[in-house]
Amino acid sequence: MILDDLLADGAPPIAAILRGVKPEEALDIAAALVEAGIRVIEVPFNSPEPLVSIAAMQNAFGDRALIGGGTVLTIQAVEALAGAGGRIMVTPNTVPDVIARGAELGLDLLPGFMTPSEAFRAVEAGARRVKLFPAAQLGPAYVKAVKDVLPKHVGVWAVGGTGADTIGDWLAGGCEGIGVGGALYRPGDDALTVRERAVDLVTAWQRAKG
Repeated sequence: MILDDLLADGAPPIAAILRGVKPEEALDIAAALVEAGIRVIEVPFNSPEPLVSIAAMQNAFGDRALIGGGTVLTIQAVEALAGAGGRIMVTPNTVPDVIARGAELGLDLLPGFMTPSEAFRAVEAGARRVKLFPAAQLGPAYVKAVKDVLPKHVGVWAVGGTGADTIGDWLAGGCEGIGVGGALYRPGDDALTVRERAVDLVTAWQRAKG
């Protein structure tokens, strides 16, 4: 399961960021997201036992969703992610060696950038998509300006302050997709709550794309 295939299949261009999720609740939360239509799920590495959650989610939902890790900061973390069966690697920053190792291991890459220079470094290291972070502080107009200079094949995702109320603005600004954290899941939220938020988010995406 790769991101290109998911998007081509009509999946919403939305990555759910489950920062703080615990292994004992991971499967219920992932099931709620997949049932609502969200098929990209990221467990940040600063969550409790992230590799346990990632491995469990991959085993249960890997044929329907793209499961991986976020806040991946080192080559060792990249290798651990791949070893747990993760298929997408998300970073908050631009570290060429980390990005290149993810590319070598065949992971979908979504490294973070803020400046055009960082975005170009990520692309040079092997990324075909980059993540504007923190996005809300810069806005959709910034995405449009960056996309004017990036290679046409590079997709830009927005993360940070994104949600159902802004997805239309980000897509109109040229984003391929968005990552959503606190507007979808916060530690302690139950699966029903997450599912309701996910349905609202997918509905907002459907409305935005017309």
